[in-house]
Amino acid sequence: MPDVPLLETDRLVLRGFQIDDLDATAAMWAMPEVVRYIGGTPLSREQSWARMLRHIGMWSVMGFGFWAITDKLSGQLIGEAGFHEMRRALTPSIENTMEAGWGLIPDVQGRGYASEALDAMWSWAKANKAGVPVTCIIDVQNAASIRLAERHGFRAFARSTYQGSEIVIFHKDLIAS
Repeated sequence: MPDVPLLETDRLVLRGFQIDDLDATAAMWAMPEVVRYIGGTPLSREQSWARMLRHIGMWSVMGFGFWAITDKLSGQLIGEAGFHEMRRALTPSIENTMEAGWGLIPDVQGRGYASEALDAMWSWAKANKAGVPVTCIIDVQNAASIRLAERHGFRAFARSTYQGSEIVIFHKDLIAS
């Protein structure tokens, strides 16, 4: 498996995905509340497996990727966050950017975990990928994620349609620390 940096915060450990994460990942992506603004359709166990493999492989190919977010005390997988390069059929194009994304299980939403994970991601990206453009896409109805993105320095620059959903496209400047 590729070397994935281990990031720690006060309450979280962000680490690379492991084969043993499949059941927790599949359970998360099968939840309608998780996929509500991300495609809208719960994923099967097989689709969750492919998603995990994509996360693992992204580190080898691109030098960045997604982390599994675990609760520091319990070790429970509570979500994922990171960067990918999806080569989406999207106008305007966001190819050649590090596209940020995040998702948490409903039981832990609203407790600041996503913000804590994003802080760790930005610190890593500033130290390792300064100058690489960062983007994200968010469903226009996902007010919580839009507020989170804006609090973390993302600025909207376009609206578009992706896979039948209206989205806002954001960008963020990374300045080396």
